[in-house]
Amino acid sequence: MIIRIRSKDGNFRFDLPATALASDLARKILETTKDADPNSIMVSERPRGGEIKILTLADRSLQSLNLKYVTLERMTDRHGDLVFVSYSSAPTPSSHISNGSTTEKPIPSESTRSGDNVQEDAVDTFYRKQDGKIPRSQDTRFCKHGTNAMCDYCMPLEPYDTNYHSKHNIKHLSFHSYLKKLTSSSAASSSPVSLFPLSKLSYKVKTPCPTGGHAPWPASICTACQPSAITLQPQTFRMVDHLEFADRDIIDRFLHAWRRTATQRFGWLIGRYEPYEEVPMGIKAVVEAIYEPPQEGELDGLSLGLPWEGEQRIQNLASKASTPLMLVGQIFTDLTPDEDDKTKLVYKRHQDSFFLSSLETIFAANEQLHRPTPCRWSNVGHFSSRFVTAVLSGTEEGGVDVQAYQVSEQACAMVEADMIEASVEPGIVRVKEEDRNVSSARYVPDVFFRYKNEYGIEVKKSAKPCFPVEYLIVNVTHGFPKNPAPLFRSISFPIENRPGLENQDIQAVFQELYKRKAVEIRSSKQGMTAKDTAARLELASWLSDWHLVSFLETVDILSPDEMTILVKSVTASNLEDPTVLDALLETSGWQTLVTIAQESAAPRRPAVPAPSNVPPESNDIPPDVFDQIMDQSEGMTKTCPFCTFENPHADGDCDVCGLPLG
Repeated sequence: MIIRIRSKDGNFRFDLPATALASDLARKILETTKDADPNSIMVSERPRGGEIKILTLADRSLQSLNLKYVTLERMTDRHGDLVFVSYSSAPTPSSHISNGSTTEKPIPSESTRSGDNVQEDAVDTFYRKQDGKIPRSQDTRFCKHGTNAMCDYCMPLEPYDTNYHSKHNIKHLSFHSYLKKLTSSSAASSSPVSLFPLSKLSYKVKTPCPTGGHAPWPASICTACQPSAITLQPQTFRMVDHLEFADRDIIDRFLHAWRRTATQRFGWLIGRYEPYEEVPMGIKAVVEAIYEPPQEGELDGLSLGLPWEGEQRIQNLASKASTPLMLVGQIFTDLTPDEDDKTKLVYKRHQDSFFLSSLETIFAANEQLHRPTPCRWSNVGHFSSRFVTAVLSGTEEGGVDVQAYQVSEQACAMVEADMIEASVEPGIVRVKEEDRNVSSARYVPDVFFRYKNEYGIEVKKSAKPCFPVEYLIVNVTHGFPKNPAPLFRSISFPIENRPGLENQDIQAVFQELYKRKAVEIRSSKQGMTAKDTAARLELASWLSDWHLVSFLETVDILSPDEMTILVKSVTASNLEDPTVLDALLETSGWQTLVTIAQESAAPRRPAVPAPSNVPPESNDIPPDVFDQIMDQSEGMTKTCPFCTFENPHADGDCDVCGLPLG
């Protein structure tokens, strides 16, 4: 769009995209002046009167200014919009101005909006250096050139190419493909908006009003501060394209609780983000473990306490792995046995019912809002979220399968604005009523959605009082690797927060360490035999268990630095290397742990009853007498070395724990 400005410096004309921000226009204005104070720039539709300080509009697009937030005169000829500009001169621009209750934002400079301070994910750093082109080989029918040449039939495609996505049945653009598409459309304008094409979607009333001309909502509202009408549309991109579980045993262990109790379970997905080659510039979330917080499971649901008290501890612990991990999503079960055939499950989530219920969708939106994705391409430093929601539910054949989703940016914005709520019907979302109470003020703009009627005609319909939840959901594919190589090698340790079903006990840890003779395993620097190497590998494999590592942190035997060494050691890719445990074995905390295990789990001498003719007060038995008593009792009783139970026979298995007495 063409913008003309008129100021005391003269008339100027700029060609800016409609998506450019008012701050971009302000920067252009500054280029035409010599000593203007950026905080004093005023714009108006008239030569005098109606001035608005441009700082209050810094985050607005020019299109929105033209349509809603400022009444700029729309010229009907080819000359474009005319904006009258006034400003005050100042030798040093002010960086921040507060006027009453309104705090105005300074115009962001290129350096402050460069995004260099944003700590983006490793997968974003990788794709930022890639062009994302889709290579194509020569077409034998149409390519008439040599092997070193290229034509329209074999030249690489853009990662957002519509025909390619349609041919390969890819329904959504990956995030970086979507970003490439946005930047390619604005690159020709050489506007700074090409560096920051993303902005957070918001349906909240702007408080205070940018014009400053009236009392804030709910006392008053105008076109400058009220959100525009909403038309629900399927989201064209997704932040995560694929959910991958590093090993099938992760899901199997999670399902174990439901199999034993028939009550539903919830867990947080711990993993990382990696490139996904099946989609142009795609991203996958790789799950390495599931942490189950305290919860109350029921046959048809569960109760979960939020905010989650141990989240920060788990986040910090996961980040210490050899490949840093984080919370990448959530998973829960929704499994109901078929009444007619108990070996099968009810198929309840499908196209004719629902995929995510309205309650689950709102819950997922809240979790995504709390975990935004760091983004250099956003003017606020973050955009959307990569948090995935997975459901274990019955299939049409009666089995169990994973379904993975995200909710759209529109869903998150509506939840943030407190506009929607769950319905009794799981596939329906209710739009809340407007509320003008000061304590619970809520403005609800008009909401519409489009659908095809019985005649195949697209119809626009009001979403009040309710609309289908499918308009807010984004599908994510899922799967398992062909050659699993999980970071954590073991799944034998009991899972946390399963009282009565699985109990985490430090004595069980001590017994395992004693059984594996951990106290005798020394650093490889002291020399090793083949037997020592096998023992070290067996110990390392047993320690490589997420639930065991998490539990050991809570017993406070290992210091935080020693826990870092433990996590890095047991998640190393070369776990078979004999030296991988050296750093852990040399720590004082580990030595303390194995010493306690040796003393607490080692078998003790059996208690020998005193002869009947010995007075009660004479409890000291001379060593020679004790040896005689032991010789006489040989072959009659034997104490189990693990549970210390005195068995009436000297061979065979223990009557209590079943372990061999030999």
